[in-house]
Amino acid sequence: MSANVSVSVPADVPDEVRETYIDNFSTITKGTGRLMLFAGDQKIEHLNDDFYGDGIHQDDAEPEHLFRIASQGRIGVFATQIGLVARYGRDYPEVPYLVKLNSKTHLVKTAQKDPASPMITTVAQVVALRNQTGLKIAAVGYTIYLGSEFEAQMLAEAAQAVLEAHQHGLLTVLWIYPRGAAVKDEKDPHLIAGATGVAACLGSDFVKVNAPKKEGTASAVLLKEATLAAGRTKVVCAGGSSVDEAKFLKELYEQIHTGGCSGNATGRNIHQKSLEEAVRMCNAISAITIDGASLEDALALLKGN
Repeated sequence: MSANVSVSVPADVPDEVRETYIDNFSTITKGTGRLMLFAGDQKIEHLNDDFYGDGIHQDDAEPEHLFRIASQGRIGVFATQIGLVARYGRDYPEVPYLVKLNSKTHLVKTAQKDPASPMITTVAQVVALRNQTGLKIAAVGYTIYLGSEFEAQMLAEAAQAVLEAHQHGLLTVLWIYPRGAAVKDEKDPHLIAGATGVAACLGSDFVKVNAPKKEGTASAVLLKEATLAAGRTKVVCAGGSSVDEAKFLKELYEQIHTGGCSGNATGRNIHQKSLEEAVRMCNAISAITIDGASLEDALALLKGN
């Protein structure tokens, strides 16, 4: 894939930060327009379930494992909460960061109450941290649970966050998951396409969704509706729970080359491994996402060849 693709700058980015926006876009996409997002926001979302237990390498028990991976692996941007960036970021200044603005735990299930995830960090706080530390904070992220009875609050906060982020030259990624009592199938392809369209209406640069599912049709084929609905907002798929590496890479390749996705957002399939294995997985994912490498070449990287 050719590097240094032209950057479409949204009209809500002021002229004085236009170059900052372009630099941030080029940084997190390695000049390709495709995003390899390393997701490390689950320490709130899933508490310690994703970091300690059967099948999870002992390296993952402490937060710094995430930063070591982000530093040594080839990624586009590392997404996590502002507190972790504040505590560890100065030791890893070379890492591009995305600060997650809202988060919630998984303790209250949808059967008990529709999901709500209000903002816990403001864009102004993110900008202040960037300015006072000089860290490579390039983007912010926000999760919307579309279909929740609390969606109006989340939509309003996300819209304001996108606008304010662009005012400071930051990129935006919206996590949008249909979820709540009104949602019968969270991975319905038509609903996933609706979610990417919402991200476009909110002006986000990227949107992260779960891969759609429908019996009898390949997930990557189903993604075409979602990537078309997103327009100029680029679609990336969530990595989900840990699966076989070869299966994961094959699905990623198809999401990009068949479904029209512009990258991936992967957490557990990377950080639940040892540091060495996690770095190799990062490099294999980035080969497909950023370099346009074949599945065979990516698998060779995964094996250390």
